[in-house]
Amino acid sequence: MLSLEIRAEYPNERTARAVMDALAPENEGYVSSSLEGSAIVFRMESASAGTLRNTADDLMACIKAAEDSIGASGNSIIG
Repeated sequence: MLSLEIRAEYPNERTARAVMDALAPENEGYVSSSLEGSAIVFRMESASAGTLRNTADDLMACIKAAEDSIGASGNSIIG
């Protein structure tokens, strides 16, 4: 099993929570997320590298859409 963790940091906890809440319906069953102060930590697992990559690509697109929808575009630092 392969796993991946992506951490997205925001200027404040309110922005991080808004992005995480916006992504919750999309991520259910595929990506788990937790709030750590002003950062969201996303965790995902897959049996294949290709599926894990597709999940991560989809997550990144959804993060961008969520940030755009709340006016936080460009505020995250993904690591």
